[in-house]
Amino acid sequence: MVAHILRGPVVLFALAIALVSMLPSVAFAQTDYFNTDAGRPIRVEDAYALERQALELQIAPFRVERARAGGYRWGIEPEIAIGLLPRTHIEVGVPILQSGGNGLPRTTAVGGVELSAFYNFNAETRLPAFAIAGEVVIPAGSLGPSTKIPTIKGIATRTLPWARFHVNGQFTFASDPTTAPPSTRADAESNAEYSRWQVGMAVDRSLPLRSMLFTAEVVTSQPLVRAAALRWDVAAGTRIQFSPRVAFDMGGGYRLTGEDPGWFATTGAAVAIGLPWRGN
Repeated sequence: MVAHILRGPVVLFALAIALVSMLPSVAFAQTDYFNTDAGRPIRVEDAYALERQALELQIAPFRVERARAGGYRWGIEPEIAIGLLPRTHIEVGVPILQSGGNGLPRTTAVGGVELSAFYNFNAETRLPAFAIAGEVVIPAGSLGPSTKIPTIKGIATRTLPWARFHVNGQFTFASDPTTAPPSTRADAESNAEYSRWQVGMAVDRSLPLRSMLFTAEVVTSQPLVRAAALRWDVAAGTRIQFSPRVAFDMGGGYRLTGEDPGWFATTGAAVAIGLPWRGN
């Protein structure tokens, strides 16, 4: 059963990795505005970790969604990332969400606690840079999941003189709301907004003299309900370095297919500082 579920996304991810691997590599210095974390401004991220002994604060990153049917959903997700080891960082986020409208009561609450770890395997040579990330969403708040939601993700990045290409593939371990045992059905239904699997590809281009990055992505995902239609999303955004420590990002996109098609937009800022013992 698991092999059957994974066959589609694994094929997509492998094809995308093969395509990126065939591109010739170019050495490029990593700077703050290059750091395309998941959701900042698009979901596809690059394969590079936060600098060792650095601490980055995501200052109230904001996302708003509007379904074609008319319902709104918005949220902010304060987050902290710490580069504890070489090529390794950990992140903690607490999303605060509001959902409702279109005839439904509005609810504002915490949407869980997100814990993640990221490890970069290598710098680019003849091969792309590769990384792996693991995340678990812990139940918290009335809009959070009622069970733990673990996810594993593979990431690849290839740099060319004129652009960078990124491929992300992830799998989430959670119950299908339509097949869960009656004793856990309520828990499974509260997790229905998560994807069973997700594969995305992005391209970005920088303007170093202006400290700006432009990026665009295509993402496909399967809801936890296996019988539900695939989601196809397109998005684009920009990231701007205001100072050596502050970067601003904004983006937007559209869900073309799947449940609740509609548009979404994001904006936020990141502040990078050093740990107290940095340099010791």
